Amino acid sequence: MHVSTSGIKSESIRNNQCEIAIAPKAVRGTIFFLTEDPGTTIDPVKSYQYYDDGILVLNDDGHILDVGYATEMHSKYQLAAHTVLNYSGKFIFPGFIDTHTHYPQSEIIAAFGEQLTHWLDKYIYPTEAHFADKSYASSASRFFLNELLDNGTTTALVFGTVHKTSVNALFEEAEKLNMRIIGGKIMMDRNAPHYLLDTPETAYIESQALIETWHNKGRIQYAVTPRFAITSSPEQLAVAAKLFHAYNGVYLQTHISENLSEVMHAKQLFPASKNYLSIYDDFGLVGPRAIFAHGVHLTDEEFSLFAKKKATISFCPTSNLFLGSGLFDFRKAQRENCHLGLGTDIGAGTSFSMFQTLNEAYKIVQLHKAYTDTPQNEITLTPFKAFYLATLGAARALYLGDKLGSLQPGKEGDFIVLDLEAIPLLKFRLQKTQSLADRLFALMMLADDRTVEAVYLMGKRWQKVDRPRF
Repeated sequence: MHVSTSGIKSESIRNNQCEIAIAPKAVRGTIFFLTEDPGTTIDPVKSYQYYDDGILVLNDDGHILDVGYATEMHSKYQLAAHTVLNYSGKFIFPGFIDTHTHYPQSEIIAAFGEQLTHWLDKYIYPTEAHFADKSYASSASRFFLNELLDNGTTTALVFGTVHKTSVNALFEEAEKLNMRIIGGKIMMDRNAPHYLLDTPETAYIESQALIETWHNKGRIQYAVTPRFAITSSPEQLAVAAKLFHAYNGVYLQTHISENLSEVMHAKQLFPASKNYLSIYDDFGLVGPRAIFAHGVHLTDEEFSLFAKKKATISFCPTSNLFLGSGLFDFRKAQRENCHLGLGTDIGAGTSFSMFQTLNEAYKIVQLHKAYTDTPQNEITLTPFKAFYLATLGAARALYLGDKLGSLQPGKEGDFIVLDLEAIPLLKFRLQKTQSLADRLFALMMLADDRTVEAVYLMGKRWQKVDRPRF
Protein backbone atom coordinates (compact mmCIF):
# COMPACT_ATOMS: atom_id res chain seq x y z
CA MET A 1 0.00 0.00 0.00
CA HIS A 2 1.32 3.42 -0.89
CA VAL A 3 1.75 5.78 2.04
CA SER A 4 0.26 9.15 1.29
CA THR A 5 2.51 12.10 2.06
CA SER A 6 0.52 14.67 0.17
CA GLY A 7 0.80 18.10 1.73
CA ILE A 8 3.40 17.10 4.30
CA LYS A 9 6.23 19.55 4.69
CA SER A 10 9.48 17.68 4.45
CA GLU A 11 13.03 18.45 5.35
CA SER A 12 15.88 16.13 6.12
CA ILE A 13 19.29 15.78 7.71
CA ARG A 14 21.80 13.84 5.63
CA ASN A 15 25.02 12.24 6.79
CA ASN A 16 27.23 9.47 5.53
CA GLN A 17 25.03 6.81 7.02
CA CYS A 18 21.43 7.68 6.48
CA GLU A 19 18.81 10.30 5.92
CA ILE A 20 16.63 11.19 8.90
CA ALA A 21 13.36 12.80 7.84
CA ILE A 22 11.60 15.29 10.07
CA ALA A 23 8.46 13.69 11.43
CA PRO A 24 4.83 14.65 10.95
CA LYS A 25 2.72 15.52 13.97
CA ALA A 26 0.85 12.21 13.91
CA VAL A 27 0.69 8.82 12.22
CA ARG A 28 -2.40 6.78 11.49
CA GLY A 29 -2.70 3.00 11.26
CA THR A 30 -3.52 -0.13 13.24
CA ILE A 31 -1.81 0.46 16.58
CA PHE A 32 -0.79 -2.28 19.02
CA PHE A 33 1.37 -2.27 22.14
CA LEU A 34 1.59 -3.96 25.55
CA THR A 35 0.94 -2.03 28.74
CA GLU A 36 1.54 -4.84 31.26
CA ASP A 37 3.12 -8.27 31.42
CA PRO A 38 0.50 -10.52 29.78
CA GLY A 39 1.73 -13.67 31.49
CA THR A 40 1.15 -16.83 29.51
CA THR A 41 -2.60 -16.77 28.96
CA ILE A 42 -3.57 -16.86 25.30
CA ASP A 43 -5.48 -13.55 25.17
CA PRO A 44 -4.85 -11.34 28.23
CA VAL A 45 -7.17 -8.50 27.22
CA LYS A 46 -6.17 -6.08 29.99
CA SER A 47 -2.46 -6.14 29.17
CA TYR A 48 -2.45 -4.35 25.82
CA GLN A 49 -3.99 -1.54 23.78
CA TYR A 50 -5.20 -2.13 20.25
CA TYR A 51 -6.72 0.40 17.87
CA ASP A 52 -7.77 -1.03 14.51
CA ASP A 53 -7.86 2.56 13.20
CA GLY A 54 -5.74 4.66 15.50
CA ILE A 55 -3.61 7.78 15.54
CA LEU A 56 -0.35 8.29 17.40
CA VAL A 57 0.20 11.99 18.19
CA LEU A 58 3.75 13.28 18.63
CA ASN A 59 5.26 16.27 20.41
CA ASP A 60 7.74 18.46 18.60
CA ASP A 61 10.58 16.91 20.64
CA GLY A 62 9.73 13.39 19.46
CA HIS A 63 7.95 12.15 22.56
CA ILE A 64 4.48 10.63 22.36
CA LEU A 65 1.74 13.08 23.26
CA ASP A 66 -1.29 10.81 22.91
CA VAL A 67 -2.71 7.71 21.25
CA GLY A 68 -6.25 6.59 20.55
CA TYR A 69 -8.87 5.91 17.93
CA ALA A 70 -8.56 8.12 14.86
CA THR A 71 -11.93 9.81 15.29
CA GLU A 72 -11.14 10.66 18.91
CA MET A 73 -7.66 12.04 18.15
CA HIS A 74 -8.90 14.12 15.21
CA SER A 75 -11.57 15.67 17.42
CA LYS A 76 -9.35 16.14 20.46
CA TYR A 77 -6.44 17.80 18.65
CA GLN A 78 -8.20 19.18 15.57
CA LEU A 79 -5.56 17.52 13.42
CA ALA A 80 -5.15 18.95 9.94
CA ALA A 81 -4.89 16.47 7.09
CA HIS A 82 -1.34 17.49 6.23
CA THR A 83 -0.10 16.73 9.77
CA VAL A 84 -1.25 13.08 9.74
CA LEU A 85 0.86 10.52 7.90
CA ASN A 86 -1.44 7.79 6.69
CA TYR A 87 -0.39 4.17 7.23
CA SER A 88 -3.94 2.86 7.22
CA GLY A 89 -4.06 -0.92 6.90
CA LYS A 90 -0.61 -1.34 8.44
CA PHE A 91 0.49 -2.13 11.98
CA ILE A 92 2.26 0.42 14.17
CA PHE A 93 4.34 -1.22 16.93
CA PRO A 94 6.87 0.05 19.47
CA GLY A 95 10.43 -0.41 18.20
CA PHE A 96 12.01 -3.71 19.16
CA ILE A 97 14.64 -3.89 21.91
CA ASP A 98 17.61 -6.27 21.67
CA THR A 99 19.09 -7.01 25.10
CA HIS A 100 22.25 -8.77 23.92
CA THR A 101 24.34 -8.54 20.76
CA HIS A 102 27.94 -8.09 19.53
CA TYR A 103 28.42 -5.58 16.73
CA PRO A 104 31.97 -6.72 15.82
CA GLN A 105 30.69 -10.24 15.15
CA SER A 106 28.33 -9.21 12.34
CA GLU A 107 30.81 -10.25 9.67
CA ILE A 108 31.24 -13.82 10.94
CA ILE A 109 27.55 -14.62 11.35
CA ALA A 110 26.78 -18.19 10.21
CA ALA A 111 30.32 -19.52 10.69
CA PHE A 112 30.21 -23.30 10.45
CA GLY A 113 30.66 -26.12 12.82
CA GLU A 114 31.92 -25.17 16.28
CA GLN A 115 30.63 -24.92 19.81
CA LEU A 116 31.33 -22.01 22.11
CA THR A 117 35.00 -22.28 23.11
CA HIS A 118 36.32 -23.44 19.74
CA TRP A 119 34.04 -20.95 17.97
CA LEU A 120 35.58 -18.10 19.96
CA ASP A 121 39.11 -19.27 19.18
CA LYS A 122 38.53 -20.00 15.49
CA TYR A 123 36.29 -17.11 14.42
CA ILE A 124 35.66 -14.45 17.04
CA TYR A 125 39.02 -13.51 18.44
CA PRO A 126 40.73 -13.13 15.04
CA THR A 127 37.80 -11.01 13.82
CA GLU A 128 37.79 -8.75 16.88
CA ALA A 129 41.47 -7.94 16.35
CA HIS A 130 40.50 -5.73 13.38
CA PHE A 131 38.62 -3.31 15.64
CA ALA A 132 41.74 -1.56 16.83
CA ASP A 133 41.41 0.33 13.55
CA LYS A 134 39.00 3.26 13.87
CA SER A 135 38.01 3.35 10.21
CA TYR A 136 37.24 -0.35 10.21
CA ALA A 137 35.22 -0.07 13.43
CA SER A 138 33.24 2.88 12.08
CA SER A 139 32.31 1.01 8.89
CA ALA A 140 31.29 -2.05 10.90
CA SER A 141 29.23 0.13 13.26
CA ARG A 142 27.34 1.71 10.37
CA PHE A 143 26.62 -1.70 8.88
CA PHE A 144 25.46 -3.09 12.23
CA LEU A 145 23.15 -0.18 13.07
CA ASN A 146 21.66 -0.29 9.57
CA GLU A 147 20.87 -3.98 10.05
CA LEU A 148 19.25 -3.37 13.43
CA LEU A 149 17.04 -0.62 12.06
CA ASP A 150 16.24 -2.54 8.89
CA ASN A 151 14.77 -5.20 11.16
CA GLY A 152 12.81 -2.80 13.34
CA THR A 153 15.16 -2.80 16.33
CA THR A 154 15.49 0.70 17.74
CA THR A 155 17.34 0.00 21.01
CA ALA A 156 20.15 -2.47 21.70
CA LEU A 157 22.59 -3.51 24.40
CA VAL A 158 25.86 -4.04 22.54
CA PHE A 159 29.32 -5.48 23.13
CA GLY A 160 32.28 -3.76 21.51
CA THR A 161 35.74 -5.33 21.55
CA VAL A 162 38.58 -4.90 24.01
CA HIS A 163 39.62 -1.81 22.03
CA LYS A 164 38.42 1.58 23.30
CA THR A 165 38.29 2.64 19.64
CA SER A 166 35.55 0.10 18.90
CA VAL A 167 33.17 1.73 21.38
CA ASN A 168 33.95 5.28 20.35
CA ALA A 169 33.12 4.28 16.77
CA LEU A 170 29.83 2.63 17.75
CA PHE A 171 28.68 5.55 19.86
CA GLU A 172 29.63 8.13 17.24
CA GLU A 173 27.51 6.38 14.63
CA ALA A 174 24.59 5.86 17.03
CA GLU A 175 24.72 9.54 18.02
CA LYS A 176 24.25 10.58 14.39
CA LEU A 177 21.02 8.60 14.34
CA ASN A 178 19.80 9.74 17.78
CA MET A 179 19.44 6.02 18.49
CA ARG A 180 19.28 4.62 22.03
CA ILE A 181 22.31 2.36 22.29
CA ILE A 182 23.88 0.93 25.44
CA GLY A 183 27.36 -0.50 24.99
CA GLY A 184 30.80 -1.00 26.37
CA LYS A 185 34.42 -2.02 25.88
CA ILE A 186 35.14 -5.66 26.63
CA MET A 187 37.30 -6.25 29.71
CA MET A 188 39.45 -9.36 29.22
CA ASP A 189 42.81 -10.01 30.87
CA ARG A 190 43.25 -13.79 30.64
CA ASN A 191 42.33 -16.99 28.76
CA ALA A 192 42.24 -15.26 25.37
CA PRO A 193 44.82 -14.43 22.68
CA HIS A 194 47.56 -12.09 23.91
CA TYR A 195 46.71 -9.53 21.20
CA LEU A 196 43.26 -9.01 22.72
CA LEU A 197 44.16 -8.82 26.40
CA ASP A 198 43.99 -5.72 28.54
CA THR A 199 44.82 -5.45 32.25
CA PRO A 200 42.72 -4.49 35.26
CA GLU A 201 44.42 -1.08 35.18
CA THR A 202 43.96 -0.35 31.47
CA ALA A 203 40.41 -1.74 31.56
CA TYR A 204 39.58 0.68 34.35
CA ILE A 205 41.23 3.71 32.76
CA GLU A 206 39.74 3.17 29.31
CA SER A 207 36.26 2.25 30.56
CA GLN A 208 36.23 5.27 32.86
CA ALA A 209 37.17 7.55 29.98
CA LEU A 210 34.38 6.11 27.83
CA ILE A 211 31.86 6.51 30.63
CA GLU A 212 32.80 10.12 31.24
CA THR A 213 32.69 10.90 27.53
CA TRP A 214 29.54 9.05 26.51
CA HIS A 215 27.30 7.93 29.35
CA ASN A 216 23.98 9.80 29.17
CA LYS A 217 25.21 11.86 26.23
CA GLY A 218 21.99 12.18 24.27
CA ARG A 219 20.55 8.67 24.09
CA ILE A 220 23.86 6.85 24.63
CA GLN A 221 24.45 4.87 27.83
CA TYR A 222 27.42 2.85 29.00
CA ALA A 223 27.68 -0.78 30.09
CA VAL A 224 30.69 -2.09 32.00
CA THR A 225 31.55 -5.21 29.99
CA PRO A 226 33.66 -8.07 31.36
CA ARG A 227 33.34 -10.72 28.63
CA PHE A 228 32.70 -13.47 31.14
CA ALA A 229 34.24 -14.78 34.35
CA ILE A 230 36.62 -17.08 32.49
CA THR A 231 38.38 -14.21 30.73
CA SER A 232 38.56 -11.83 33.69
CA SER A 233 40.80 -12.27 36.69
CA PRO A 234 39.47 -11.61 40.20
CA GLU A 235 41.32 -8.29 40.10
CA GLN A 236 39.55 -7.29 36.91
CA LEU A 237 36.10 -8.30 38.19
CA ALA A 238 36.78 -6.11 41.24
CA VAL A 239 37.60 -3.22 38.88
CA ALA A 240 34.38 -3.88 36.95
CA ALA A 241 32.40 -3.66 40.17
CA LYS A 242 34.11 -0.40 41.09
CA LEU A 243 33.08 1.14 37.77
CA PHE A 244 29.56 -0.31 37.92
CA HIS A 245 28.87 1.28 41.29
CA ALA A 246 30.74 4.55 40.78
CA TYR A 247 28.49 6.05 38.10
CA ASN A 248 24.75 6.59 38.32
CA GLY A 249 22.76 4.58 35.78
CA VAL A 250 25.70 2.68 34.28
CA TYR A 251 24.94 -0.91 33.20
CA LEU A 252 26.81 -4.18 33.56
CA GLN A 253 26.71 -6.74 30.75
CA THR A 254 28.35 -10.15 30.56
CA HIS A 255 27.69 -13.84 29.82
CA ILE A 256 26.65 -16.73 32.03
CA SER A 257 25.99 -20.48 31.74
CA GLU A 258 25.90 -20.59 27.97
CA ASN A 259 27.75 -23.87 27.59
CA LEU A 260 28.37 -26.82 29.96
CA SER A 261 32.16 -26.78 29.51
CA GLU A 262 32.12 -23.02 30.20
CA VAL A 263 30.24 -23.62 33.46
CA MET A 264 32.79 -26.23 34.55
CA HIS A 265 35.73 -23.97 33.66
CA ALA A 266 34.26 -21.03 35.58
CA LYS A 267 33.81 -23.18 38.68
CA GLN A 268 37.42 -24.36 38.43
CA LEU A 269 38.67 -20.78 38.25
CA PHE A 270 36.55 -19.61 41.19
CA PRO A 271 36.28 -22.65 43.50
CA ALA A 272 35.24 -20.57 46.52
CA SER A 273 32.03 -19.39 44.82
CA LYS A 274 28.85 -21.39 45.33
CA ASN A 275 27.86 -21.44 41.63
CA TYR A 276 28.48 -19.52 38.41
CA LEU A 277 26.16 -16.61 39.21
CA SER A 278 27.67 -16.38 42.68
CA ILE A 279 31.05 -15.66 41.10
CA TYR A 280 29.62 -12.38 39.83
CA ASP A 281 27.60 -11.82 42.99
CA ASP A 282 30.68 -12.24 45.19
CA PHE A 283 32.16 -9.23 43.38
CA GLY A 284 29.00 -7.11 43.65
CA LEU A 285 28.05 -7.47 39.99
CA VAL A 286 24.51 -8.85 40.32
CA GLY A 287 21.69 -6.35 40.68
CA PRO A 288 19.48 -3.88 38.80
CA ARG A 289 20.87 -2.89 35.37
CA ALA A 290 23.09 -6.00 35.29
CA ILE A 291 22.28 -8.10 32.22
CA PHE A 292 23.54 -11.66 31.81
CA ALA A 293 23.28 -13.30 28.41
CA HIS A 294 22.12 -16.90 27.95
CA GLY A 295 21.58 -18.61 31.32
CA VAL A 296 20.96 -21.91 29.56
CA HIS A 297 22.30 -24.06 32.39
CA LEU A 298 21.24 -22.10 35.47
CA THR A 299 20.35 -23.99 38.63
CA ASP A 300 17.15 -23.37 40.57
CA GLU A 301 19.24 -21.52 43.15
CA GLU A 302 20.65 -19.22 40.46
CA PHE A 303 17.20 -18.44 39.05
CA SER A 304 16.11 -17.49 42.57
CA LEU A 305 19.16 -15.25 43.01
CA PHE A 306 18.40 -13.50 39.72
CA ALA A 307 14.91 -12.72 40.98
CA LYS A 308 16.08 -11.66 44.43
CA LYS A 309 18.74 -9.31 43.06
CA LYS A 310 16.50 -7.97 40.24
CA ALA A 311 19.14 -8.66 37.61
CA THR A 312 18.21 -9.53 34.02
CA ILE A 313 18.64 -12.63 31.87
CA SER A 314 18.85 -12.18 28.10
CA PHE A 315 17.37 -15.22 26.34
CA CYS A 316 19.24 -15.75 23.04
CA PRO A 317 17.44 -18.57 21.19
CA THR A 318 19.02 -18.50 17.74
CA SER A 319 22.50 -18.44 19.25
CA ASN A 320 21.79 -21.22 21.74
CA LEU A 321 20.52 -23.45 18.96
CA PHE A 322 23.28 -22.56 16.50
CA LEU A 323 26.12 -23.34 18.91
CA GLY A 324 24.34 -26.36 20.35
CA SER A 325 24.49 -24.79 23.80
CA GLY A 326 21.13 -26.06 25.07
CA LEU A 327 17.55 -24.99 25.70
CA PHE A 328 16.81 -22.07 28.00
CA ASP A 329 14.30 -22.97 30.73
CA PHE A 330 11.63 -20.33 30.16
CA ARG A 331 9.26 -21.93 32.67
CA LYS A 332 11.73 -21.55 35.54
CA ALA A 333 12.40 -17.94 34.63
CA GLN A 334 8.66 -17.32 34.65
CA ARG A 335 8.14 -19.20 37.90
CA GLU A 336 10.76 -17.07 39.66
CA ASN A 337 9.46 -13.88 38.02
CA CYS A 338 12.92 -13.05 36.68
CA HIS A 339 13.61 -9.95 34.63
CA LEU A 340 13.84 -11.30 31.10
CA GLY A 341 14.66 -9.90 27.67
CA LEU A 342 15.51 -11.31 24.26
CA GLY A 343 18.85 -11.11 22.48
CA THR A 344 19.84 -11.78 18.89
CA ASP A 345 23.43 -12.39 20.05
CA ILE A 346 24.91 -11.63 16.64
CA GLY A 347 27.10 -13.37 15.41
CA ALA A 348 26.45 -16.74 17.09
CA GLY A 349 22.87 -15.68 16.67
CA THR A 350 21.77 -16.16 13.09
CA SER A 351 19.42 -13.24 12.47
CA PHE A 352 19.07 -9.55 13.30
CA SER A 353 15.30 -10.04 13.10
CA MET A 354 13.34 -10.03 16.35
CA PHE A 355 10.64 -11.94 14.49
CA GLN A 356 13.11 -14.76 13.86
CA THR A 357 14.25 -14.55 17.47
CA LEU A 358 10.66 -14.94 18.68
CA ASN A 359 10.15 -17.77 16.22
CA GLU A 360 13.05 -19.78 17.67
CA ALA A 361 12.20 -18.85 21.27
CA TYR A 362 8.74 -20.36 20.77
CA LYS A 363 10.28 -23.59 19.50
CA ILE A 364 12.67 -23.85 22.45
CA VAL A 365 9.77 -23.48 24.88
CA GLN A 366 7.83 -26.10 22.92
CA LEU A 367 10.77 -28.53 23.14
CA HIS A 368 10.87 -28.12 26.90
CA LYS A 369 7.18 -28.96 26.97
CA ALA A 370 7.64 -32.04 24.78
CA TYR A 371 10.65 -33.53 26.58
CA THR A 372 9.60 -33.46 30.21
CA ASP A 373 8.10 -35.92 32.62
CA THR A 374 5.47 -33.38 33.65
CA PRO A 375 4.18 -31.70 30.46
CA GLN A 376 1.10 -30.52 32.34
CA ASN A 377 3.35 -28.17 34.32
CA GLU A 378 4.97 -26.62 31.27
CA ILE A 379 3.89 -23.40 29.56
CA THR A 380 3.87 -22.04 26.02
CA LEU A 381 5.31 -18.78 24.77
CA THR A 382 2.16 -16.96 23.66
CA PRO A 383 2.32 -14.21 21.04
CA PHE A 384 1.40 -11.56 23.61
CA LYS A 385 4.18 -12.67 25.94
CA ALA A 386 6.61 -12.89 23.03
CA PHE A 387 5.98 -9.33 21.85
CA TYR A 388 6.07 -8.16 25.46
CA LEU A 389 9.59 -9.59 25.79
CA ALA A 390 10.63 -7.83 22.57
CA THR A 391 9.22 -4.43 23.62
CA LEU A 392 7.94 -3.38 27.06
CA GLY A 393 9.35 -6.40 28.88
CA ALA A 394 12.80 -5.70 27.47
CA ALA A 395 12.49 -2.02 28.37
CA ARG A 396 11.61 -2.94 31.94
CA ALA A 397 14.43 -5.49 32.07
CA LEU A 398 16.79 -2.64 31.11
CA TYR A 399 15.14 -0.32 33.64
CA LEU A 400 13.94 1.89 30.79
CA GLY A 401 10.23 1.15 31.09
CA ASP A 402 9.49 4.81 31.74
CA LYS A 403 11.03 5.74 28.39
CA LEU A 404 10.55 2.85 25.96
CA GLY A 405 8.63 -0.29 25.09
CA SER A 406 5.11 1.01 24.54
CA LEU A 407 3.33 3.86 22.77
CA GLN A 408 1.87 5.46 25.86
CA PRO A 409 1.99 9.26 26.34
CA GLY A 410 5.33 10.50 27.61
CA LYS A 411 7.37 7.69 26.06
CA GLU A 412 10.10 8.31 23.50
CA GLY A 413 8.73 8.12 19.95
CA ASP A 414 10.55 4.99 18.77
CA PHE A 415 8.13 2.97 16.67
CA ILE A 416 7.92 0.86 13.55
CA VAL A 417 5.38 0.40 10.76
CA LEU A 418 4.73 -3.16 9.60
CA ASP A 419 3.34 -4.10 6.21
CA LEU A 420 1.59 -7.44 6.71
CA GLU A 421 1.19 -7.84 2.96
CA ALA A 422 4.91 -7.54 2.15
CA ILE A 423 5.44 -11.31 2.30
CA PRO A 424 3.03 -13.33 0.14
CA LEU A 425 2.96 -16.31 2.52
CA LEU A 426 2.21 -14.11 5.53
CA LYS A 427 -0.53 -12.30 3.61
CA PHE A 428 -2.01 -15.66 2.60
CA ARG A 429 -1.87 -17.01 6.15
CA LEU A 430 -3.48 -13.90 7.65
CA GLN A 431 -6.60 -14.45 5.57
CA LYS A 432 -7.37 -17.39 7.87
CA THR A 433 -6.68 -15.74 11.20
CA GLN A 434 -9.62 -15.53 13.57
CA SER A 435 -8.29 -13.30 16.37
CA LEU A 436 -5.65 -10.76 17.27
CA ALA A 437 -3.67 -13.50 19.04
CA ASP A 438 -3.71 -15.58 15.86
CA ARG A 439 -2.57 -12.62 13.75
CA LEU A 440 0.27 -11.85 16.14
CA PHE A 441 1.37 -15.48 16.20
CA ALA A 442 1.45 -15.66 12.40
CA LEU A 443 3.48 -12.45 12.42
CA MET A 444 6.06 -13.75 14.89
CA MET A 445 6.47 -17.00 12.96
CA LEU A 446 6.48 -15.74 9.36
CA ALA A 447 7.60 -12.09 9.31
CA ASP A 448 11.09 -10.81 8.59
CA ASP A 449 12.79 -7.55 7.60
CA ARG A 450 10.59 -7.27 4.49
CA THR A 451 7.67 -6.65 6.84
CA VAL A 452 9.31 -3.54 8.34
CA GLU A 453 8.20 -0.67 6.11
CA ALA A 454 9.25 2.29 8.24
CA VAL A 455 11.28 2.96 11.38
CA TYR A 456 10.99 6.09 13.54
CA LEU A 457 13.54 7.29 16.12
CA MET A 458 12.22 9.96 18.45
CA GLY A 459 9.45 10.60 15.96
CA LYS A 460 11.75 11.04 12.95
CA ARG A 461 11.78 8.51 10.15
CA TRP A 462 15.03 6.70 9.50
CA GLN A 463 15.78 6.14 5.84
CA LYS A 464 18.57 3.76 4.94
CA VAL A 465 21.17 4.39 2.29
CA ASP A 466 23.75 2.05 0.78
CA ARG A 467 25.63 -0.18 3.17
CA PRO A 468 29.24 0.83 3.88
CA ARG A 469 31.92 -1.05 1.97
CA PHE A 470 34.81 -2.71 3.78
